[in-house]
Amino acid sequence: MIGNEAGKERAAESVSSLIKDGMVVGLGTGSTTELAIIKIGEQIREESLDILAIPTSLKTEMLAVECGIRVTTLTEFSSLDLCIDGADQVDSQLNLVKGGWGSHTREKIVSYAAKRLVICVDDTKVVEQLNKPVPLAVLPYAVKVVKELGGIPVLRQEGNRGGYFIAEGGNLVVDADFGVITNPEKLGVALSSVVGSVEHGIFTNATEVHIGDDTGVEILKR
Repeated sequence: MIGNEAGKERAAESVSSLIKDGMVVGLGTGSTTELAIIKIGEQIREESLDILAIPTSLKTEMLAVECGIRVTTLTEFSSLDLCIDGADQVDSQLNLVKGGWGSHTREKIVSYAAKRLVICVDDTKVVEQLNKPVPLAVLPYAVKVVKELGGIPVLRQEGNRGGYFIAEGGNLVVDADFGVITNPEKLGVALSSVVGSVEHGIFTNATEVHIGDDTGVEILKR
């Protein structure tokens, strides 16, 4: 499912309105986040805002620069005012599955450096309980070890070209299907202990989620 394009636009506009002059902002990776970045660039030009952004992927960094957003690093700013990102799935408790674009390691690092993690999604991404396969960024030589998971692991491939998908940072990605995830926090702790796994795609630190649909935006907060 590609998603609700009108909902993506509304959610992106909603989160971009949170940007204020002088902020240091984390910018996630994904289609809805890209729309938010474009809108932030428009705000900078229209309102003469002075902000700095820390991108979570090369693609995000290139788009931010193209939109006139000045970029920086966590080395310069270890505490961020806000992190804006998307998600592949959001449950009723605001837990997330992320990693469809393979940038979840850097996304998690940046999100935990932020005072607030604000998620923008369209309504097709919202479920009662998470059930999408969980992406894990893994070291290439540890793939066989990582496959010994409780779920059903699949090594992600790059389209139809037969090669393996390379995540941000040069790692491979295993998508592990656990069915319905009744306790995301517990599963996240277990996945963090898997030898050879660099990072997993369960996020439990979102402070608010902006959900766009055909008519408007619903904002959920912890």
